[in-house]
Amino acid sequence: MKKLDSIRPGSGEEIIEKEKRVSPRSQSRRVALQALYQWQMTFEEPAVIIRQFQEDQRLNNLDLELFKELFGEVVSQAESLDEIYGSYLDRAVSMIDPVERAIMRLGVYELKNKPEIPYRVIINEAVELAKRFGAEESHKYVNGILDKAAKALRPHE
Repeated sequence: MKKLDSIRPGSGEEIIEKEKRVSPRSQSRRVALQALYQWQMTFEEPAVIIRQFQEDQRLNNLDLELFKELFGEVVSQAESLDEIYGSYLDRAVSMIDPVERAIMRLGVYELKNKPEIPYRVIINEAVELAKRFGAEESHKYVNGILDKAAKALRPHE
């Protein structure tokens, strides 16, 4: 065991966490989140972003139809999706971190348009995205907001 005074910055070993395998549908959500983030930050045309993702081979090993639906529909419905979850926020939608905004847009889109997917699955997928890509405690915030949206969008579930 090394002594503390013998350790120098940059001399340690990188700890690589093993990631569990994700389903093609979960991978589609991950890549859709990344595409939405890029769209939010650059305002590039969605077709340009999709082409870049294809060239970078980021659309491999996923459900391509789900990716295209999520990305395309969330982009086209962004304002109406923001209105749905925006009423549950403690600040303006524009003040929400772009990663969290994209996650909540995805979640609300699926809650609204994918009744075949149980709301708990949708919220869990969003929470996992927030844990992986969001700020340290963002998953709790995303969970709370989407839970309120789910009660309004799916009162009978």
